[in-house]
Amino acid sequence: MKILIVEDEPKTGAYLNQGLQEAGFVVDLAAHGIDGQHRALSGSYDLIILDVMLPGLDGWAILQSLRAAGHQEPVLFLTARDQVSDRVKGLELGADDYLVKPFAFAELLARARTLLRRGRAREPESLQLADLELDLLRRRATRSGRRIELTAKEFALLELFLRRAGEVLSRSYIASQVWDMNFDSDTNVVEVAIRRLRAKIDDGFEPKLIQTVRGMGYVLEARGAS
Repeated sequence: MKILIVEDEPKTGAYLNQGLQEAGFVVDLAAHGIDGQHRALSGSYDLIILDVMLPGLDGWAILQSLRAAGHQEPVLFLTARDQVSDRVKGLELGADDYLVKPFAFAELLARARTLLRRGRAREPESLQLADLELDLLRRRATRSGRRIELTAKEFALLELFLRRAGEVLSRSYIASQVWDMNFDSDTNVVEVAIRRLRAKIDDGFEPKLIQTVRGMGYVLEARGAS
């Protein structure tokens, strides 16, 4: 589970970052409204914890841009603004919950887990392309009914491909989503991982599913036997 925190107060941001990581989540932290908006729109998050008063762009505007772009991930507003009108505004804009500072971390964690459970209820239990199936609940991959053993990173990579099936994904995008890193042209981690994944899901099967798009990246689609 991956959470984005957009919070400009350094102590609060560091506190949330540490606490949520210790609770087992992968966490990204943005301290500026524009950076937070960019991460929220370009990344893939299970939950966004969003302050209202931010430099550059406030939380209201970030939430509006998310919903306008079709993003439906749950958003928890975390703010010192405790007026009823503020809470109503946040909920009307599409927020899923609202927690006023100061807060107890135990309450925030409980609210976050509740929102994540709701989000999972809307998510499919499995992803499929041709005869390849990924069971998201059991963390299990099969092709033509045959079990495929995957590492955690291979599973995350395959899940990304299946969620974006038919779309060409650049190496930099794959690196940012699976390894949470900026792409370095001297690093071949993406190519190595895709080569290993191909060996597991394509070798011995037809049609081949992982396609290389020269100069652009990779796409998962069934083009027929080659």
